[in-house]
Amino acid sequence: MNLPATKSQNGSPNKPKKWRKHILEEARGKVFVYFCVFLLVVTIFSIVYFIASRGLAPFISQGVSLKDMLFGLKWKPEGEPPLFGALPFLFGSFTTSVLAALIAAPLGFCASVFMTEIMPKFGRTVLQPAIELLAGIPSVVYGFVGLSVVVPFLRDTFPGQGIGILAGAIVLSIMILPTVTTIGTDALRSLPNGLKEGSYALGATRWQTIYRMILPTTLPSLLTGIVLGIARAFGEALAVQMVIGNAPHIPHSLFESATTLTSIITLEMGNTTSGSLHNNALWSLALILLLMTFLFVFIVRMLERRVKR
Repeated sequence: MNLPATKSQNGSPNKPKKWRKHILEEARGKVFVYFCVFLLVVTIFSIVYFIASRGLAPFISQGVSLKDMLFGLKWKPEGEPPLFGALPFLFGSFTTSVLAALIAAPLGFCASVFMTEIMPKFGRTVLQPAIELLAGIPSVVYGFVGLSVVVPFLRDTFPGQGIGILAGAIVLSIMILPTVTTIGTDALRSLPNGLKEGSYALGATRWQTIYRMILPTTLPSLLTGIVLGIARAFGEALAVQMVIGNAPHIPHSLFESATTLTSIITLEMGNTTSGSLHNNALWSLALILLLMTFLFVFIVRMLERRVKR
């Protein structure tokens, strides 16, 4: 027997309480999400505007040449006249980051293949958590280990004092290893099983399947891991600062001291006055660092589009 619908005083049917509650929760969720997105966008643009306004001041109103900063070899902010050559810092940042990626990439790829194709159970339960644990170790610990282990080893094995480009690259390679390994593992595990089964059905061995089918197929994702690792290494400050020597010149070998953009910013920013030429020049280096980060993000996006195709 159908009961008549209840009506309110104005004659319209009463809405069910659950439906009204659902509408209210959906509205609250939309408001919260839009607020978070708006806050995120405002924060990003505020950071970019603040760094750009400080970083562009030396070139706009304080007479510093962009060419002299990018290609100059001497950094003497307090000299007469002041010199702001940042090429040694750029060279140090790029060299340590690329060398770190060259060291970490083969290790990360091999670990990914081992955890997914050779011993997946052991890799999933033991090896992968151990590698991901490296991402949670503070930078100062990496720097201290590098200063206590890597630097003495290089000093006793190779000419020089141990501190330099190679020491910084080794420390950075350990720091970015979790990033490269995790992205490589996810890419290998997302590969359809039909590709591997088809390779085995054609008579290929496991190693032939790995280096002729699996690695070429997942190469864009693996390159994404390398780029993200370079971006992480490029912005690292404390660990590199402890083992690289912080000498503002272009080294002639991997065993000589050098410095990076992040190192010179952290070392000198606290000793400058806000708004001074020296302070704004350091903000210019920070702007260069920010632009390099955007470049790495752009490269990652391009690689992701290639994967989707």
